[in-house]
Amino acid sequence: MKRVALVAAGMTRFGVRQATYRELIQEAGKACFDSNKNITPKDVDSFILSSVFPERSAFQSHVACLGAESLGIRPRKVFGRVENMCGSGIVGIRYAYTAILAGLTDMVMVVGAEKMTGPVPAESALNMMLGIDTAWEACYGMAAPPMFALTAQAHAMKYGTTEEQLSAVSVKNHNHSKNNPYARFQTGATLEQVMCSRVIAAPLRLFHCSSLSDGACAVILASEDRARELTDKPIYITGTAQSAYGYATANFYKDLSHWPALKEAAQNAYTMAGIGPDDVDFAEVHDCFAIAEIIAYEELGFCEKGEGGKFAEAGMSDYGGKVVVNPRGGLIGCGHPLGATGVAHAVEIFWQMRGEAGPRQVPKADIALSHVNSGPGEHHIVIYEKGF
Repeated sequence: MKRVALVAAGMTRFGVRQATYRELIQEAGKACFDSNKNITPKDVDSFILSSVFPERSAFQSHVACLGAESLGIRPRKVFGRVENMCGSGIVGIRYAYTAILAGLTDMVMVVGAEKMTGPVPAESALNMMLGIDTAWEACYGMAAPPMFALTAQAHAMKYGTTEEQLSAVSVKNHNHSKNNPYARFQTGATLEQVMCSRVIAAPLRLFHCSSLSDGACAVILASEDRARELTDKPIYITGTAQSAYGYATANFYKDLSHWPALKEAAQNAYTMAGIGPDDVDFAEVHDCFAIAEIIAYEELGFCEKGEGGKFAEAGMSDYGGKVVVNPRGGLIGCGHPLGATGVAHAVEIFWQMRGEAGPRQVPKADIALSHVNSGPGEHHIVIYEKGF
């Protein structure tokens, strides 16, 4: 089977940025090209932009063409924009991956970009509501915080998951982001700080939640033959899968503490890659809220079902544990510019596998898993393996 590799990667710092939407794309794109001097914009004939709501937050549509032009790229083979809420970045990478396997192109740049923090927080919150069924749920206030709060309550009721265990995830990720110059938050956090932060939707507190942020990331994928010409350190995609069990929360499975769509996607990705969960050295997991990371541990097979809280509390998802989860700081430590997040995973994996992650370097970084959700019922996974 033909293989596809990451050959370049770069990103902006996440946070409240004065840069415009166009400038974020340019900043990430330049960083990506700078990571591989063998590639110039003229070499790239395919371009995919992952972005969720630039029409509202940047007052700009037709953004794929804007992004390509802003980077000096003239797409001639594969071209377009992807919108799949929080999963957009991985969906964009999967589209690039399948286009290369199909022989439509041998190199694709994928950019994830979002301008989310303006002009006022209330509008950002309204924009987020558009990712929920507006006719049946958003109009009643079923936004992401209450949805994941219900999930946390269900997990606590069934498995005894505590607020201290939720907080262990937040402390870990904030302390990881201290070592990431691209993260929004770089001061770390103590258990006391997390547990004394204000309640957003019980039992979730402020520090249990990711923050809407501005940011952009870029990667370049190439066919195996092309990759060998461009780099001696290719990072291969060896497995990938998606699964969706519905849109409206009312139509999900009855037990919100169990995410069968994630379990199904994980099993399919592991099978494709020819590995199991014990083979994963580190993982970039979608911690939009602390409970999401805890349930991800379980459904990805890093621990038994119901043991995710104890897994976090015991440090098993940290350096020196079973598997390092979110070494860059996750969404909680880095911020969450929706369309960029899945691409940010790929950038971090690129750096980690090449030994370029600095003080947050994972000692053994040969196999990595990237996971994002677009709500409890929809999940996206890519597995990467070092090719040198």
